[in-house]
Amino acid sequence: MLILGLTKTTLLDYPGHVAAALFTGGCNFCCPYCHNGDIAVNHASLTPLEDAALFEFLERRRKVLTGVCITGGEPTLHPDLPALAARIRALGYLVKLDTNGTRPDMLQHLIREGLIDYCAMDIKNAPEKYAATAGFSRDSAASYMDAVTASVQLLMRQQRIPYEFRTTVVAELHNEADMRAIAKWIAGADAYFLQSYTDSSGVLQPGLHAHSAATLQSFAAICRPYIPNTALRGID
Repeated sequence: MLILGLTKTTLLDYPGHVAAALFTGGCNFCCPYCHNGDIAVNHASLTPLEDAALFEFLERRRKVLTGVCITGGEPTLHPDLPALAARIRALGYLVKLDTNGTRPDMLQHLIREGLIDYCAMDIKNAPEKYAATAGFSRDSAASYMDAVTASVQLLMRQQRIPYEFRTTVVAELHNEADMRAIAKWIAGADAYFLQSYTDSSGVLQPGLHAHSAATLQSFAAICRPYIPNTALRGID
């Protein structure tokens, strides 16, 4: 498994748990606001974490941590993800998956086999603006949107694990109409979180901006009639 990053302790990445976060290399999207650009796109120069070192760490931390978040990049691109999740769960950890939803077959397998305990799926934007927001070509739009829609439907129909949808909101990419379109698309979802864009040195496209807290609150209000459990995350 290509693990290119490890956060040893986080209170943010797995709701309700003290967790570690593992970052897998590579992604099939190229979101301009991505702050993990080195891991997702430009990872050739990075040194992977060896399995032995990873599991030695997880073994030592069993009395401190209760969960492990597998994020990226895009974890579901890796065929050995189920084996990784199984080994982590065998140590007694709960496993959370972060995904962009482009591998519904992998997501279904992980849920069906009981290999993940929580899933957070990114909703990049309204369907008609997905290509620009996720950084893929319009020629690929139909296949990507079919996959993303299949993952949305899978999560909303299954009853095995809790899940959430989430959108990183960027001033240059998201407006009121987009938020209403997203809310209608995932209406009835268990939970939806709006996360404000945060600028950083590693972002793929510098020069983007966050909406004001008041605007984000108004976006959440737009979504709540469709998804009552809509909230802001990481907003002061």
